[in-house]
Amino acid sequence: MHKMVRTAALFLLLTATAALGQGLEEKVKEHTLKNGMKLLMVERHTSPTVSTWIRYKVGSVDERSDERGLAHLLEHMLFKGTKTLGTTDYAKEKPLLDKIEQTAQQLIAEKAKRELGEKGVVSRLEKELADLEKEAGKYSVKEEFFQLYSKNGGNNYNAFTSKDGTTYLINIPSNKLELWAAIESDRMKNPVLREFYTERSVVMEERRRTYDGEPEGQLWENFLAIAFVAHPYGQPTIGWMSDIENLTRTKAENFLHKYYAPNNAIVAVVGDIQPDRVIALAEKYFGDILPGTPVPPVAVEEPRQPGEKRMDLQLDSEPQLLIGFHKPVYPDPEDYVFDVIDAILADGRTSRLHKSLVQEQQLATEVSTFGAPGSRYPNLFLLGATPRSPHTAAQVEQAIYAEIDKLKNQPMTQRELQQILNRLEYEEIRQMGSNGGLARNLTEYEATTGSWRYLIQHRQKLSQVTPADVMRVAKKYFVSENRTVGTITKKEVTK
Repeated sequence: MHKMVRTAALFLLLTATAALGQGLEEKVKEHTLKNGMKLLMVERHTSPTVSTWIRYKVGSVDERSDERGLAHLLEHMLFKGTKTLGTTDYAKEKPLLDKIEQTAQQLIAEKAKRELGEKGVVSRLEKELADLEKEAGKYSVKEEFFQLYSKNGGNNYNAFTSKDGTTYLINIPSNKLELWAAIESDRMKNPVLREFYTERSVVMEERRRTYDGEPEGQLWENFLAIAFVAHPYGQPTIGWMSDIENLTRTKAENFLHKYYAPNNAIVAVVGDIQPDRVIALAEKYFGDILPGTPVPPVAVEEPRQPGEKRMDLQLDSEPQLLIGFHKPVYPDPEDYVFDVIDAILADGRTSRLHKSLVQEQQLATEVSTFGAPGSRYPNLFLLGATPRSPHTAAQVEQAIYAEIDKLKNQPMTQRELQQILNRLEYEEIRQMGSNGGLARNLTEYEATTGSWRYLIQHRQKLSQVTPADVMRVAKKYFVSENRTVGTITKKEVTK
């Protein structure tokens, strides 16, 4: 009886999610403001709520060498308020903010002199900066954006920065959509980077905790740094510590006003809406904001890797393994083949790597595959694994290569391929089942591929992948000269 219930539930879920995927072309309404801001809207009247996602097409990959960490720091700073929100008196606050910036610039310049600097100047400037920040803090209203949204039923208020972009999101009651438009247009039009140097210290602590103090964080950063020798995908989104230490409010404001503008923004509004009303609100609140500078494409190309790269971190930590192969991204048709390879190797407990390494040989406790660190430019197909004691990373590495060799030389059956395609399609549709999931996908693919219609094209292209394609792509890219390997080896304790 229980099995019948589960089967019926699965059938209903599959039917419901399939219905969501049908007719997406007709359901998504588009509108572009004169200033370039792109609106993507989907009506769903299942509940009186709306998910809104604002995606700026600028991420850490778009930073110059002296700007590393700015996109991530700005993500923090844009929660600090505007000329009207987050302050009790901006007219009195602004002169203090200007003095803070002048003092901070002097402090950074003095620190850059290192041992050649005048004795005591750094300490004096640090005290002056702290006093000014304390004085300016008297006018600051903490988290006023959050408080406004919370009082009006908002939830899941968040933001994140990646290599490819920066996103701000919130779920709100549908009758509060005008409040959202007023708040977010004010944030786009009149941002104030108050408490900049205090927040910069918070980000530095985040870096110490998440990267410098975490073995996996150290592995990831150093792995990318050797995998990409030219392309900015090799640089950490948060920035290196010395990068963060030398960021200034002036640099941040220049970057902000240049790129965080309507022409670089994609806005998805999904839920209990009427598109005509959303357009009217967007025109009213965002329409008079001037466009910024279009984000230029990154011109540098990662040179072809001449041979295998390897690194090993000796840390007081359990062993880890990370293997990466350079690969193309959309619109290269081989990118779709990698989606199939990803599913073959590590999607679920029935995948090849999980069955072989985790279940049968018990060499690893977990194994995964994924594409990273971004998707606007050629990236990496990555395989990660945690060896199971007493097995070593080297043993797990060889077992992974054995499975890759099978992929190269033994064609998968058409039935196995169809099962994978069905699972991939189901997962895509499942992600779009929620308003937030659909808003995320619409903004993500519009930003990285140039059109949200990639959601439709992706399923169509996947269905054209053949077993021969999988073998061909595996043979082409899974070769030693295209490979980067990173490991963590447990540090020996000397007595």
